[in-house]
Amino acid sequence: MTISSSLSAGVAGLNANATRLSTISDNIANSSTFGYKRATADFQSLVIGGISGSGTYSAGGVRATTQRLIDENGPLISTSNPLDIAISGRGMLPVTQAAFLNSNSDDKPMLATTTGSFRTDEDGILKTETGLVLMGWPADADGRVGTYPRDTAAALEPVVVQVNQQSGDPTTRMNLGVNLPATDTEAGASGEPQPLSIEYFGNLGTSEALDVVFTPTVPTTPGDPASNAWTMTISDSASAGAVVGEYDLVFDDSRANGGTLSSVSVTSGGAYDSTSGVISLTLAGGPLDLTIGALGDPKGLTQLSDSFAPVSITKDGSPVGNLTSVEIDVNGYITATYDTGFTRTIYQVPLVDVPNPNGLISQSNQTYQVSPQSGSFFLWDAGDGPTGEVIGFTREGSTTDVAGELTSLIQTQRAYSSNAKVIQTVDEMLQETTNIKR
Repeated sequence: MTISSSLSAGVAGLNANATRLSTISDNIANSSTFGYKRATADFQSLVIGGISGSGTYSAGGVRATTQRLIDENGPLISTSNPLDIAISGRGMLPVTQAAFLNSNSDDKPMLATTTGSFRTDEDGILKTETGLVLMGWPADADGRVGTYPRDTAAALEPVVVQVNQQSGDPTTRMNLGVNLPATDTEAGASGEPQPLSIEYFGNLGTSEALDVVFTPTVPTTPGDPASNAWTMTISDSASAGAVVGEYDLVFDDSRANGGTLSSVSVTSGGAYDSTSGVISLTLAGGPLDLTIGALGDPKGLTQLSDSFAPVSITKDGSPVGNLTSVEIDVNGYITATYDTGFTRTIYQVPLVDVPNPNGLISQSNQTYQVSPQSGSFFLWDAGDGPTGEVIGFTREGSTTDVAGELTSLIQTQRAYSSNAKVIQTVDEMLQETTNIKR
């Protein structure tokens, strides 16, 4: 009977609008929630048979389907915490629940979120107040992140920052820009050696000295031309002053390349690469590449005029320092800074992406889980592929438009009242039908 179908359609309308009201309520309640993705309710009509022109019609009613628009991006809001993290564009941060950290399983359940305010707990683990732990790939002692599988979360580890951590940066490279006096290789010169001591830092952060002595070769016969030759002896304080390398240097005296190295002969120690100008030394504090300049290179060792001048000596490394700050860059690399000025990459946080973000399973605390509808996830380097950049000192705001939700609230209220009126009308008509017998 068509009047009964009208009653069913009215009830379906009440249910559909009640569902829409629920999404509006949720959206308005979370209008100030960081990272919240608004929910929507869409209506689809239900058709029950009926042939056009038959003279009868049965109301099918309406059905509501809900969806959370996870692919929408909220506004970025600046904060003062360097590890308040948001994504500028597509992609999500990999996280897990703190409750799973004590699990014996190596494969911890992975969740994803678009933003989070991370701080260290008593164990140095970066997590939010709601217990979401930031996950990343660890870097080695040199700050290099290895190659990890991108279609599994097995290699991801909780990001741990030891606030009281100390670290040193060993010296691995040193460049010598030193001028040797050409007059010291002339006949009649004193032949006095020219010493040079350079500090470097060993693998254990200890301060050591690389002692370099340049001894000129003086012609023995008066009137002979200058030899333009020197002996470079290198000693290491970490080896109790033992000689780690001895080299015979000859400088060019031509018009084109005057004062630059023309040949380097190895007496003992590491090999000399004439193309790069690097001597590979083996020190007690670790291996070190000493650059003295390639043959004909005016930027390395030179022999000019009558003065001994260390014009440019550069090196890497630093003494042991205390951790002062931790920040994340646009590519997802977490960098630790120490009070000695030394910085080192300690983790890389990849970005999670799926083919259909709106198909993810929504969970509490603005987290999402992969589902068959979302498709399989892939871990991208931030800024690569479809993913955006990682932004520190930033939170993502809610995607709720309060004005739009209030407008929808009015429409929903009117639609609900109209459906209630349909039910009331059907009730009155059925009452009239009952009264016919009387």
